[in-house]
Amino acid sequence: MKKLLLISLLFLSVNCVAQTTAQPFLFNVNTLTGDKPYWNLQYSGSYGERATGQFGYDGLGQQFGLKSYLGNRFTLYATAAVGFANGGGVSSAQQAEVLRDFIGGKKAEGFRLGAGLGASRDWSNVKSAISRIALSFDQQKWRAAGNLRFEKAFDSSRDKLDFISSLGFQYRLAPALFLGFEAIGQDLEGFWDKEEAEGGAKLMVGPSINLKPQNSRLSFSIAGGPVFYATRSNIIPSEAIRELGASANGYSLRALVNFELYK
Repeated sequence: MKKLLLISLLFLSVNCVAQTTAQPFLFNVNTLTGDKPYWNLQYSGSYGERATGQFGYDGLGQQFGLKSYLGNRFTLYATAAVGFANGGGVSSAQQAEVLRDFIGGKKAEGFRLGAGLGASRDWSNVKSAISRIALSFDQQKWRAAGNLRFEKAFDSSRDKLDFISSLGFQYRLAPALFLGFEAIGQDLEGFWDKEEAEGGAKLMVGPSINLKPQNSRLSFSIAGGPVFYATRSNIIPSEAIRELGASANGYSLRALVNFELYK
């Protein structure tokens, strides 16, 4: 009996370690390590009411992504998004980033702190330079991640610098299932800039679910919640790439499928 119990506990421990995923959160980007699959293909869909933007698109939005571990603690993250508006019309946007862990990053568990640079082309063909600070903490029973993103758009009608922050937490309810929440604060410069170019600072807090079936190359994530303005400016919101974007208080829901191409 004791031997059977020991074998069962060992199996559960190995299973827990194996159930890592390249992108457990929807609104937070985490860095990869050599313990995870090197190449990952991602597809995400979103639906929003009274919302506009990359992932808060007013209607149906789709995004294709590539995430890869490049070695030496470097992570590549690139996306291409397509939006089908409720009122008709199709738009697209792209972005790519390279991040490097400066603290941790040699194994999947534990604390990691990284930073990176990238570029984007938004829905209105405006180009931007972006940078991101990414932190994460992974354990068998729980994980957390946070991002601070800065964006400089090369257009005189946009803000001098945009600030976006996000936070996510998930707890393991079963070997393959995590449940938690995600929160995001977007265009935070709206708290001190009355002429903020995206219409003001916006916030979202909502539930987050991640499922990683045993011995599967697929993993699934869902997150979303109410979107509301924390501040408002008199500027008509631009078409900058945003996780949230609202012409009025609304909601946004996203779902993602991640496929591990190879290890």
